Amino acid sequence: MKKLKRIAAITMARDDEFFLSRWIAYYGKQFGTENLYIILDGTDQKIPKNAGNAHITKLEHKNLSRASGDKYRIGKLSNLATELLKTYDIVIGCDTDEFLIVDTNTKQSLAQYLSNKKIKTSLSGLGLDVGQNLNCEPELDRDAPFLEQREYALLSTRYTKPVVKVTPASWGSGFHSIRGKNFHIDKNLYLLHFGAIDLKMLETKAAARGTDWLNHLQRRGNGTINAVSTMTPRHEKYMHRARIMQQIFRPIYALDKPGMLGLKWVIKIPSRFKKSGI
Repeated sequence: MKKLKRIAAITMARDDEFFLSRWIAYYGKQFGTENLYIILDGTDQKIPKNAGNAHITKLEHKNLSRASGDKYRIGKLSNLATELLKTYDIVIGCDTDEFLIVDTNTKQSLAQYLSNKKIKTSLSGLGLDVGQNLNCEPELDRDAPFLEQREYALLSTRYTKPVVKVTPASWGSGFHSIRGKNFHIDKNLYLLHFGAIDLKMLETKAAARGTDWLNHLQRRGNGTINAVSTMTPRHEKYMHRARIMQQIFRPIYALDKPGMLGLKWVIKIPSRFKKSGI
């Protein structure tokens, strides 16, 4: 086993203490809280109680459009990653509701696995967009592990992100690409997104944004929740098939991002993934 490389994890958050505390708990266990770097969007933001030795920077909040806000945030995070790569071997950048895991079949921790990988520019995990199956999964218990309560995910090109980076190349908005670089989907890495983990939570957020948002959600539903609640789940071998497709096919409008020809596959998350502790 090679010596562990120096690995940092970074994120930026606003009004997101619930997911941020989960993010800190997970990546802090993987790499130590002293290797976590968090930008809080707003000087009024609360620091989670489990922040430990994490490096936290508060910025004045800027009222920006969604597109401008995305560019602003990824600019800050790309600059932070560039600075950290002067002393770290690897930087992982992702949103607070995204968790990079390594398949437990490797019998390695995430730090061990990444330390043993030869990475040219970046690595992506296969995107699994986890959603609440309204037919059989109750409202989320916020104190219990996510994967003890949710068993279904939509295989999503949107969350197959190059979140692992070893060079100063900049991320595109939302970590969806590395500007001017190809992406490489690792066979044992998965990026789990939990933004649609609970319908009630989504409704609460929508209501806070205004009645139009809530009405839209209640009228059309959430795409991921709709998919995992209505589509027949497929065997985990479809994860391998999706990975191959995403390596080969690209959207015409975004050749630096993965594609799946419009196919939507729901899978039952392998039970061994529960060992990740998420």
